[in-house]
Amino acid sequence: MSTARRLIRQTLTVARRDFIATVFTPTFLIFLLAPLIMMSFGAIGGMGAHSIADSSLDKERIVAIVPAAEGRALLAADRNLRPLFRRSEAPPELVVEAPDAAPQAQARALFERRDIEASAVLFGPIERPTVLYADRGGRHADYLARLAEESLRDTRVPGTLSTATKQPVKRVTATVSGHGQAAFFTVFGIFLLTLMLAGQAVGTMAEERSNKVIEVLAAAVPLESVFLGKLIGMFGVAILFVGFWGTILGNLATLLPGGLGRAFASIGPAVGIPAFPILFFAYFTMSYLLQGAVFLSVGAQASTPREIQLLSLPITMFQMAMFGWAQAAASSPDSWIARGAEIFPFSSPLAMGARAANKPELWPHLLALGWQALWVAITIWLGAQLFRRGVLQSGSPRLFRRRTAIDTGVS
Repeated sequence: MSTARRLIRQTLTVARRDFIATVFTPTFLIFLLAPLIMMSFGAIGGMGAHSIADSSLDKERIVAIVPAAEGRALLAADRNLRPLFRRSEAPPELVVEAPDAAPQAQARALFERRDIEASAVLFGPIERPTVLYADRGGRHADYLARLAEESLRDTRVPGTLSTATKQPVKRVTATVSGHGQAAFFTVFGIFLLTLMLAGQAVGTMAEERSNKVIEVLAAAVPLESVFLGKLIGMFGVAILFVGFWGTILGNLATLLPGGLGRAFASIGPAVGIPAFPILFFAYFTMSYLLQGAVFLSVGAQASTPREIQLLSLPITMFQMAMFGWAQAAASSPDSWIARGAEIFPFSSPLAMGARAANKPELWPHLLALGWQALWVAITIWLGAQLFRRGVLQSGSPRLFRRRTAIDTGVS
């Protein structure tokens, strides 16, 4: 009996030791918060896509270019027919405009306007109107033709019918909603690339610190040069990664079916090509350098994998907060939220990338890139100062000195 009790007591001692050693570690904290991180990714991405979709629906319109009397009849018919649709299937708001000397050119010009997104436009005599419609606007063209017929039934001789001619229109420029979708993909692309690639700097710096290589380099060249050189070297690795997968995905895009290719035809940046790819690369560079400088500073302060995990988690959460802020800026490009995200240095690359997709002006990007480059220099300088004062002068990072003493039992 005593042997059994001793065995149980020893088993419980081992179990308690392993439980405490596992739970009270940064690794377990990451494991515990992993579902929250994944759900946050999904929630932020879903809210960003939903808000951009809502903003595009707010600007979508169907337009009738007719005289005032016929316009009133169409609006009356629209009020009668619209309640028959479910809210999710209701056509966009009907707008009536007076015709000018060239109604056909006026109708085609509506598809290129930035204040509204016309999906279908009716013009010509109400008995024989012409309805132009953009991609995915065929159902709205049918609705306009039906409105013309209903308005004739109310105002003309009974039995008189309207015969509409429907013609598809190919937009020359991207739509307003296409700019918003391009902004969403821009923010997501820069964030995802930075998240995958910038974290490599942590392990590299921590490894060289444990091997005393960083101290040798710091004795030979200024510490700021060491940090910047390592950051540029790791950025070169990131460029190879992006170039490799960019080539593969670019070749796969040529294999898309024609219908799927047309579905993406309305998506495009407001600044146009080739300015947008240049700005995308520039903002990815700034985002990588900013986040990489932070991770370098973390790696310089940490000497063990446990310490790296402890500091990497809040940085990852901070990155996700910047991603959510930039998504809000992409969906509301004229709001104070967007201005704040464009100014704050760590969200600025994401938010300014979204601005390039939403707005055609180029001069704000020159200011933004200069501002972000300044903060790259500030972050590198601060990381070097922390390493110089916390490690080189004392031999161990100040952030972890007290915990190390506790772990070793030294008072």
